[in-house]
Amino acid sequence: MKRAAPVVLLAALLAVASATSATALPNVEGYFDEAGQAAQLHVRDGEARARTNAVVPATERLVDYERSVICATGAAWFWQKGNVDGSCPEGGTPFPLTGCDGDTVLQPMWRRQRATTTAEWGQWQQVDSGGCGADVLPTLTAEDFRRLPIPAPVLNVQPAADWVLVNKETIVYTDPSPVTLTTDLLGYQVTVEATPTRFTYDFGDGTRPLVTTDPGAPYPAFDTFHVYRDLGTRQITLTTEWSGRYQVAGSPAWRDVDGTAQTTTTSPPFEVVERTSKLVAELCTAVPTPPDCG
Repeated sequence: MKRAAPVVLLAALLAVASATSATALPNVEGYFDEAGQAAQLHVRDGEARARTNAVVPATERLVDYERSVICATGAAWFWQKGNVDGSCPEGGTPFPLTGCDGDTVLQPMWRRQRATTTAEWGQWQQVDSGGCGADVLPTLTAEDFRRLPIPAPVLNVQPAADWVLVNKETIVYTDPSPVTLTTDLLGYQVTVEATPTRFTYDFGDGTRPLVTTDPGAPYPAFDTFHVYRDLGTRQITLTTEWSGRYQVAGSPAWRDVDGTAQTTTTSPPFEVVERTSKLVAELCTAVPTPPDCG
């Protein structure tokens, strides 16, 4: 377990102000006192604000962020920001965080501000209580997952023609291979692996859709199919449900997405037709076509 950092609360206005404005107050996740007048951010939110602020040139910043140890100084044990190297000014006593089970230890985040780019910096104020590296990794939500450009798998239909036979099997199958995508999340590169897990075939004739976890196979080893009972023009629609997992750059762990995504594929229109057989005197491939082949 990590050592608990002393709680140094700062005014909510200072804790949640944006990187370029001292008055913007977005919604935050954090820890508020009973009066609701002071707060500390969750370590993830503190890290996110520091990363956002880092893109602003140093000479133009109105706020500054830095992670460093908490120090106790003086006979009254006044809590203040330590140095980045873990030491304390004026011979203070450092209280570093420890025990992240091999993960990176994040010391508390501190923040200072100034009114203009030429003004003096104010005092450092503690923004969060620090934590472990895993605490700052962003979460890929189901909504994030669904916004990714997951390619719809190919819908294969046999016979592969503009017609199929009534009262005979029309075979369907698709490719179950996972796909890998990359995206950016709060400044982190994220690798996402999407895997098709369920397939719903709507055969376009008003019958109940076929729902299966089996991607199917082509003739003669087919096991997903439909038998049309009526003639007419039809289209098949495949809805694929995807599960996902993701890996944030800098972390070896894969985490599951809490939710699924869907893609849809629709076949070109085709005709459900009836074919009959009869005996003929000659091959119907002859030229000209024999009259009894019509």
